[in-house]
Amino acid sequence: MANGRRKIAVIGAGNVGATCAFVLAQMKIADIVLLDIYEGFAKGKALDMSQNSNILNYNGTITGTADYADIANSEVIVVTSGFPRQPGMSREDLIGKNADIVKQVGTGIREHAPDAVIIMITNPLDLMTYHMQQVTGFPTERVIGQAGVLDSARMAHFIALELGCAEEDVSPMVLGGHGDTMVPLPRYTTVGGIPITQLMSEETIAAISERTAKGGGEIVKLLERGSAFYAPGSAAAIMAESVLNDRKRVIPASCHLSGEYGLENIYIGVPCIIGANGVEKIFELDLTDSELESLQGSAHFYKSQLVDILGY
Repeated sequence: MANGRRKIAVIGAGNVGATCAFVLAQMKIADIVLLDIYEGFAKGKALDMSQNSNILNYNGTITGTADYADIANSEVIVVTSGFPRQPGMSREDLIGKNADIVKQVGTGIREHAPDAVIIMITNPLDLMTYHMQQVTGFPTERVIGQAGVLDSARMAHFIALELGCAEEDVSPMVLGGHGDTMVPLPRYTTVGGIPITQLMSEETIAAISERTAKGGGEIVKLLERGSAFYAPGSAAAIMAESVLNDRKRVIPASCHLSGEYGLENIYIGVPCIIGANGVEKIFELDLTDSELESLQGSAHFYKSQLVDILGY
C-alpha cells in the first residue's frame, strides 16, 4: 500500500464508479484506485479528482489504471462495471451482457486481491452478486450487493418530502431484490423512532412504496440516456467505509442466505451488520405472512433467472 495507507479499488470509471470514488475521497479514509478497461477514461477522471485534492484537503492518492495488478492490497473493492439501463430496459435485460463483464472482473480480483471484501453495484444486482461470488470462490460474507442502502435512501427521501421533515430522522427498511420486486417494510420504517404507519395513511405509504420500487426506472426515463449514479455511488461508498473502518453499520444489503427467511443459496436484500469481515450478521425479522410471501416471491424470481439464464 502506498505510503502505508489503506486502499480501496473502484472497478468501472463510469458515472457510478466515479461518483463512488469522489465520495470516498471526500471521506479521506484511503487511497483510491479507479480501474476501467478504457485506461484513458480512468486516468482522466482520477486526474480530475486529484486536482481537487487541494480544495477537499485530501492527502491520499487517486490512481487511474486498466491493470488489475494495481488493485493489489485493496481491502475493499467496489464493482460498478457493466452496461447501464436504457429507457424501456429492465435490470434483467442486462443479464447476459453484464455476466460476461463480471466474470472478467471477478477473475482479476481473485488473482490480485484475494483477501478483499467485494461490494457489487452491477445490475441486475442480486444475480450479479451471486455470479461474482461463484467466479471468485470467495466466502459468501465477503461478497455483498448494494441494494437496500440505495432503496432505503430513496424511500427516506419520499417520506421526508411527504412529511416535510429532516431526511436524517427517517430510518427506512426495504428488503428483497433490488428491482421492481423489492419489499418496503412500513412497519419497520420510522421517523424519529415513530413508525410511519402512525404518521401517514395506508394509501400514501402504498404510493411511496410503489415509487421507491420504481425509483431507478423513474430516473432512467427522465434522463433518457443512462441511469442514476449520485445516490448509487454514494450508497456504495457508505458500505465500503463500513467495511474499511469496521463500523458495523446495520444496513439492508444483498446477502447470501442459507436458511434465513426460508431461503437457501440465493442473494437477496436483508438487514445485516457490515464490518471488516463483510457481512458479519444477518437479522431475521419477524415478518407477517404477506411480507414473507413478498420476500420469498422476490427471491424465487431471481432464483429462476439464476437457473434459466446463468445456468446455476
